Amino acid sequence: MSRKAVVDRKTLETDIHVEIDLDGTGKAKIDTGIGFLDHMLNSFVKHGFFDLTVSCRGDLCVDCHHSTEDIGIVLGQAILKALGDKKGIHRYGECILPMDDALVVCALDLCGRPYLGFDLPLLTEKVGNFDTELIREFYYALSYSAMMNIHVRKLAGENTHHLIEASFKAFARALRQGVDIDPKVTGVLSAKGVI
Repeated sequence: MSRKAVVDRKTLETDIHVEIDLDGTGKAKIDTGIGFLDHMLNSFVKHGFFDLTVSCRGDLCVDCHHSTEDIGIVLGQAILKALGDKKGIHRYGECILPMDDALVVCALDLCGRPYLGFDLPLLTEKVGNFDTELIREFYYALSYSAMMNIHVRKLAGENTHHLIEASFKAFARALRQGVDIDPKVTGVLSAKGVI
C-alpha cells in the first residue's frame, strides 16, 4: 500500500509544492526561502522517518507569515491525502521530547476533527529573522488542513530555538506513531466506524 501524496497550491502570495511519503526513510528536500523553517522541517523529516519535498516561493518581501501558514496548509493536506481511508493506523501518537533545557510534549489524534491546543510560551519574538509567533500559525494551519487534533505544550525550557525545535521533533515522533499500521486494528480505530 502506497501512502504517498503530492499537493500543489498557488495563490497571489505563495506557490507551494509538497510531496510526502509516510513510509519513507527520512529523506528531505526542503526549500521554503526561510532558513529557520527549513531547519525545522528537516528535523521533522529526520525524526519522523518521512520522505518530504517542500518548495515554496512566497512574498518574503512582506514577511514570513504567508509562506509559513500556507506551508502548514499544504503539508496538512498532503498528510491527509497520503493517509487515505486511515484503515489500520494507530490513530493516536504522543511524545515527550527533551532538547537541552527544553522539554516539550506533543500529542495528536488523526480523528478527522481539527483542533489545536498550543501552550508553548516563547521568550523571544525572533529566531534569526523568523517571527516566533508564526509557529502557532503553522501548527494551526496544519491541524485544520490535516483534520487532526494537535496538542503542543511546554513543560520546561527558556531557549526559544530549543523549544521550537523540540516541538517539531516531538510532533514528528507523535505523527510517526499515529500513522504507523497496527496489525490488531481492523478497519479504523473508532467506535463510530469512521475517522
